[in-house]
Amino acid sequence: MIDIIQDFVNNTVIYLQQFGILFGCFIVILESIIPALPLGVFIAFNIMAFGNVVGFIISWISTCFGCCLSFFVFRKFFSKRIYKHPKLVKINNTLKKISFTNLVLIIALPFSPAFLINIACGISKTSFKKYISAILLGKLSIVYFWGFISKSFLESITDIKTMCILVILLLISYIVSKIVNRKLNIE
Repeated sequence: MIDIIQDFVNNTVIYLQQFGILFGCFIVILESIIPALPLGVFIAFNIMAFGNVVGFIISWISTCFGCCLSFFVFRKFFSKRIYKHPKLVKINNTLKKISFTNLVLIIALPFSPAFLINIACGISKTSFKKYISAILLGKLSIVYFWGFISKSFLESITDIKTMCILVILLLISYIVSKIVNRKLNIE
């Protein structure tokens, strides 16, 4: 069974290398639109196929692009319909008031549902400047977590070194979000 899995991984990496970086980007963007697909697996494949630096960069750019694509689809086609329902107006106003720092931290958590965050920000009146800044900062730790750690879910949670790195990344995300918020005057 392990040999079958190893062959699958090796063949997938070879396939990615043959079809190039654009295909690696495509699968990560597709995951941002179809939430049932495994982001961690696609990022790990990109890093295995294209190396740590290039795999990290294409995965980060692609997941940010895919999130923005999802944001714009829900902003364009669904936000006006939602505002017609009085019960949802209060929820949307609450979503809009989430601080930039909290939004970055929510996005930076490896197990937060990115698709729901994209939908929530898209249908609420969250500014694009606030959203894109939070995505660009928060997705750094996600891509690092899934790409460089590349351990199974259970191993990642039980490994103290992995958890310490994640906590440090979250703290860095928090501090950088405060600095960016102050410099760009997002809120």
